[in-house]
Amino acid sequence: MKKYLNHLIILLLSFTFWSCQAEVRRPEVQIIPLPASMTNMEGTFAISSGTKILINSDSPEMHKVTANLCRYLENFYEIKNKITFSGASEKNSIFIKLNTRLSISKEAYNLTVSPKGIMLEAPSPSGLFYGIQTLLQLMPPIKQKLSEVVLPSVEIKDTPRFAWRGLHLDVGRHFMPKEFVLKYLDYMALHKFNTFHWHLTEDQGWRVEIKKYPKLTEVGSIRKETLVGHYGSKSYDGTPVGGFYTQEDIKEVVAYAADRFITVVPEIEMPGHSLGALTAYPELGCTGGPYEVATTWGVFDDVYCAGKEETYTFLQDVLTELLPLFPGEYFHIGGDECPKTRWQKCPTCKQKMKDEGLRSEHELQSYFVQRMEKFLNENGKKLIGWDEILEGGLAPNAAVMSWRGEQGGIAAAKQHHNVVMTPGEFCYLDHYQADPKTEPLAIGGFLTLKKVYSYEPVPPSLTEDESKYVLGAQGNVWTEYMKSPEQVEYMVFPRAAALAEVVWSPKGPKDYDNFKNRLVKLTKIYDLLGINYCKAEFK
Repeated sequence: MKKYLNHLIILLLSFTFWSCQAEVRRPEVQIIPLPASMTNMEGTFAISSGTKILINSDSPEMHKVTANLCRYLENFYEIKNKITFSGASEKNSIFIKLNTRLSISKEAYNLTVSPKGIMLEAPSPSGLFYGIQTLLQLMPPIKQKLSEVVLPSVEIKDTPRFAWRGLHLDVGRHFMPKEFVLKYLDYMALHKFNTFHWHLTEDQGWRVEIKKYPKLTEVGSIRKETLVGHYGSKSYDGTPVGGFYTQEDIKEVVAYAADRFITVVPEIEMPGHSLGALTAYPELGCTGGPYEVATTWGVFDDVYCAGKEETYTFLQDVLTELLPLFPGEYFHIGGDECPKTRWQKCPTCKQKMKDEGLRSEHELQSYFVQRMEKFLNENGKKLIGWDEILEGGLAPNAAVMSWRGEQGGIAAAKQHHNVVMTPGEFCYLDHYQADPKTEPLAIGGFLTLKKVYSYEPVPPSLTEDESKYVLGAQGNVWTEYMKSPEQVEYMVFPRAAALAEVVWSPKGPKDYDNFKNRLVKLTKIYDLLGINYCKAEFK
């Protein structure tokens, strides 16, 4: 009996030893967003300084894409690799292959990790870039000098579900330094987001240099103080707030985004949310002012005068300076929350309505939007605006961003207009994410990580043909209650990871527990990057 027990103990110890060894040899595959297809295989591959990184195209873009991998290996593991041009893979190599003959979407990629090496293949550099982001998540989330980095063997075939995978950032309420904007783009790239919606003008501050109108930044970018607490508190901090981006700053951000295959969509608010501009140039309002850059939040009656030709000249001048800075397809003109109070009493607006045969102030706003759309179209851009641009009639080629629920998006899709879904119930990352009693002050609402993850961007009421007009979805980050980059990070992450999976991964049953299990590893990468994420879901 004693001999039998000794044998049993030896067997158990052996089993434990080899199980531990298998665990060391075989790291778990945990990727966000979840790939379209993934097959685990036997074995591992170890990246060392002797591993060759091969590319089959010697273009500058291929070198940029691959340099992202080299930087990561050097920064986190002190492993240095050289990029070499080659037509074929070799043993102990990472072969990054641009294959334009692959019959998959341009952002798709195929990634194979085997004991012999790594093969990453895509029809475009953007697909290769996303494949590298996946490859980085296969690595151990540590910052430590290593002789080798062990990856699990796996075969991945991946493609995004939606073309528009967006994150927004409002810098009007609280200005965010350029350096943080660049970090924000890095964080977006990690999650495979490809559209950065940059909200640049507001009642509380104009944030972009316009050389023809210098007062926009000299006057319109500065508010004398800021509301303390929620709307209606009547308490102010007495501290001036300002900040703006030069056109050189804009160029730097756009170029940085492009290197990460992110399109920057700027937003210049019109005809509402315009007190920053009206304070600088009061002649653009219906009453002529004086106006003041807003010190509180909300919606204000003073908006651009839709009856004055000077308003259209001013906005076209602004766009003329900005359009060359943003090479993307879309330009956002806001169009939301525009009270008609001043227009109803303005003789100039009344005359414009009479001259144009407009029956209501809603039609006057539609006229305003259509004029701006025509100008944008003539200059090679498409207009996108919040769902209020539907009121009074939608401009002929406009796209709609649906924020007041999904009804605006549904209406636009049924009219065969492109739509980006961003309903507040699922996509407003300025809402509380845990018990408000334990969280920093926020605007209100309640949006948990789980609820973001549950979102389905294509409403069931749309037909298959109408569904094609849903470009994707976007998370919005309004900064009334976010004074610092750290606070932005806290509100955005990890909820942005849930949205990233919503817009990238295939439609189908969602396993939230599985997502949270994978999220644990991603948050370790957050720790490496120094992201100040919310840990409420991990307590």
